[in-house]
Amino acid sequence: MQRRELLAGGLGVLTLGPRAWANTAHLHLKMPPLLDTTSSGRAKLTIEAGEVDFWRRGQMSATKGFNGAYLGPTLRMRVGEVALDIHNQSREATTVHWHGMLIPGAVDGGPHQMIEPGAWWSPVLPVAQAPATLWYHAHPHGRTARDVYAGLAGVIHIVDGQDDARGLPHHYGEDDLTLVLQDRLFDAHGRMVYDDSMPSRMHGLHGDVVLVNGQIGARAQVPKGLTRLRLVNGSNARIYPLAFVDGREMHVIATDGGYLPKPVALTHLVLAPGQRAEVLVDFADGHDALLRAAPDPNAGPMGGGGALDVLALVVDHDKRARMRRVPQDLGGQAPALQVPTRVDRVLSLDMGMRMGAGAFAINGAPFDMATINQRVKLGATERWRITSNMLLHPFHVHGVLFQVLSLGDQAPPAQYAGWHDTVLVAGSAEIAMRFTQSASDAHPFMYHCHILEHEDGGMMGQFTVV
Repeated sequence: MQRRELLAGGLGVLTLGPRAWANTAHLHLKMPPLLDTTSSGRAKLTIEAGEVDFWRRGQMSATKGFNGAYLGPTLRMRVGEVALDIHNQSREATTVHWHGMLIPGAVDGGPHQMIEPGAWWSPVLPVAQAPATLWYHAHPHGRTARDVYAGLAGVIHIVDGQDDARGLPHHYGEDDLTLVLQDRLFDAHGRMVYDDSMPSRMHGLHGDVVLVNGQIGARAQVPKGLTRLRLVNGSNARIYPLAFVDGREMHVIATDGGYLPKPVALTHLVLAPGQRAEVLVDFADGHDALLRAAPDPNAGPMGGGGALDVLALVVDHDKRARMRRVPQDLGGQAPALQVPTRVDRVLSLDMGMRMGAGAFAINGAPFDMATINQRVKLGATERWRITSNMLLHPFHVHGVLFQVLSLGDQAPPAQYAGWHDTVLVAGSAEIAMRFTQSASDAHPFMYHCHILEHEDGGMMGQFTVV
């Protein structure tokens, strides 16, 4: 598959292969527990170690989670202050980063804000952005990949209570499904393992089984009509070129930063690590559907390159959908920045043995906690050009939402019509953003490849906004 074909969604029609999940035919997909802060403005998260029997065969895998053994609750928030109390009950220091949230660096949860074992961190998040699906995850430098792989991640819904007026499904776990996609490796006994080999470091770790909300092979029940899927790519490295086996449409209603002005109908959707997308899928025909991921073009020689079944969606014929038609006006704001004609900064995502032991860098320099790589003026609007000559890299910037101006020197495809915080760079990309959140030398923002093994290896930089 060519890079341009991937980004344009030119994947062809996927066919159902022989692979099936053993002993999971009747397993009902569970949603992450919902932790609603919209009334109290408060929530508590406990970082803890745990064990999970993923295959239900009596073989336990060592894991980590928030308020549980694996993953964390879905945090529902409104605009306003949200006070969080985070207690690290694990044996290792870590952080909690609020991915996609427009908040100051002092509460961003980057690698400078470590929570030691037994310690508490109590940030107050000044939530002031449009409704969106965000997520939170561990972000300690050098160990982000292992912590997220072990389970330290969860989802955030920013809501405004207006989805009925928009004509959008919003009943959690019924017609509004939160889906965290992660690929994982398991040994012969069914225990989850982390592969730290050189191929996995170079290409990012790729598993051969997809977990959805920490479950293998579960089926999601959907009403006979419109269902909203909030898709979160929580994998370390896998790019998911997603399509339904029967070719049915997905109507994209929101990207990383929130609602689009109008839905975008696609049959193929590419979701890179760190990215989110909300789609409406119509099951009014009463037919079940299988969501499948085509091969990842970044997969290395150690495997992980085949197509993977992601999720079976089964129609509950006794449940009528609340929403029957795809709305034509979502009320979202299209990016309309006053974009500079000049490129303010050029960032080269570098990898290869010439980079030395770390093998990863930006502009030739591996990440250094003590070095501020860029200094940005508060309130400025800038145009950045990101380049790479090896692999596709999901590039993420903390503390901003950006407009994707071009991919590979061409106009971006339809799925990039909206605000983003992560862009999949295939050769080059240009983005524009306005810096509204402050970040100091003590608590700078990060920019990095969201292939977590690349980030840990040094493909990351940091910047202040003053």
